[in-house]
Amino acid sequence: MPPIDQITTFASNNPVGTAVICVFALILLVLAYIALRAAYRAGATTFRRFAANRPAEDILTIVAACIATGVSAQGMWRFSGDVLGFDGPLRLLLFAFIEVAVITSAVRARRNMRENYSAGIDGIAVWVLTGLSAVLSSLDARSMAEAIFRLAAPLVAAWLWERGMAIERHRITGRSRIKWRFTPERAMVRLGLAEVSDRTVTEVDAHRRLTRVALAAKRARALREAGASDRRMRVALAKLDRVMDQAVEHTGLAVDPARQEALLSQIGALYNTSALIDLRPPVPWEPEQEEEQQQQRAGGPHALPPVGDTPGRSYPDDDEEPEMMHQSAPVVDTAQRAALLRAARAYWDKQIERRFVPRAADIARETGLSLATAREYRALWKLEPRAHAILEAAYREHGIVDTGTFPAIVVPDGSDAESERAEPAAPVLSMNGASPSA
Repeated sequence: MPPIDQITTFASNNPVGTAVICVFALILLVLAYIALRAAYRAGATTFRRFAANRPAEDILTIVAACIATGVSAQGMWRFSGDVLGFDGPLRLLLFAFIEVAVITSAVRARRNMRENYSAGIDGIAVWVLTGLSAVLSSLDARSMAEAIFRLAAPLVAAWLWERGMAIERHRITGRSRIKWRFTPERAMVRLGLAEVSDRTVTEVDAHRRLTRVALAAKRARALREAGASDRRMRVALAKLDRVMDQAVEHTGLAVDPARQEALLSQIGALYNTSALIDLRPPVPWEPEQEEEQQQQRAGGPHALPPVGDTPGRSYPDDDEEPEMMHQSAPVVDTAQRAALLRAARAYWDKQIERRFVPRAADIARETGLSLATAREYRALWKLEPRAHAILEAAYREHGIVDTGTFPAIVVPDGSDAESERAEPAAPVLSMNGASPSA
């Protein structure tokens, strides 16, 4: 650059030329300012349109993919010159045709994904063209390290594009493409090393110990009812006593009402497994009219409706005493509760032998159980075959549905057998309207 004295001398000797140069310089500065301002506005608009609402990982993915594509294009530039012999404008026009095809396929695949939620054939074309570009650019490598680098760069770009597509697909549809059947989590659950739910270790251990107690009790009861030998009964009772001791020691069963209720619920479910075969749930795809016609063909117009579908099922017993309705369950230990349940079961079996289905209030009054507990176990026991047959006979003969609120007419005991032989037995209604028909 000439010093200031030379510029001053030139300006004094050529005033017109100096003025023209100053005017042109001012025009160039104005044009440069306008161009920079337009470029800034275009960049800001582009940023607001494409980058402002995008997360940072999407922007970084696009930048990294552009860099990887540039590396691949530089390899194709060398390949087109060294292998194909292109030079000058021809080399400039033809060296990056595969990279342009990759970008075109990627844009089409993204459009297909937004419209059809799938990249389609264009997504496959991205990987095929990327692999082709990687192989061709690596063929002109001068060393093994350069060949590996040429192979890796396009594959990195394709992988970043694929992950960006997966993230956007999940954002649009709210779900991933597939659910793997074999995952580390499923394998750990399958092997018993992990839990599906979020239970703590203490809860899992307590549940397993209570389940062992319930299963041991069911096993001992089954052996006793089958008339097993004394040795097998002693083994079963010893196992029941052992698991019960462990449950009391490790789960706080003796002082925890929630654990006690859980154990009794498991025992109640295991003891009444045979009642499941008598259930008649409604067919979900059968119309209501066809179901009524089928019931009428099976047992006449007074066929028993499905169990658990009785009209009075959700209403309290009308003739239960008010003090029993508001009576709270007494706090008893496990042994006392088990004794009350055995007494209630004995009372139930005795009344069923007399063809009399007792109410929940009768069970609570006779045995001392709470009304809520009596209702719960009555709902289970009435599904047994003998009680169910009494209720079904009541419904077919008299059209009476079991609600547990009918007045009881006591059947005479066996002490009055002579009077029964003297005159024929008349149909006697139980509290549910059951008739002692043979």
